[in-house]
Amino acid sequence: MPPQPLTDDQIVIQLGGLPGWKRDGHTITRTFKHSYHECVHLAMYIAAKAREIGHHPDIHITWQRIQFAITTHDSGGRLTAKDFDLARHIDAIATGHGATPA
Repeated sequence: MPPQPLTDDQIVIQLGGLPGWKRDGHTITRTFKHSYHECVHLAMYIAAKAREIGHHPDIHITWQRIQFAITTHDSGGRLTAKDFDLARHIDAIATGHGATPA
């Protein structure tokens, strides 16, 4: 059974605990900066965690920037608790990897 989508109020509460993440419709996004090659390495670490927890972000890498976009496709492209759990993992890994908010 797919995860239950969150209400708008629940989303606002979740975002309040995740500084730097922004809502874009039914997606949350955050961009970090680092050297190009370190962004590629960061994407690999995030991909490994995503495989481990079974929830995958969209990843967009440009020159010295990496953006993550998260939604739950299994729930009709809506935001669920899984998205915010993944965002917390991304924040921890990015910080540990030396990436800074863009």
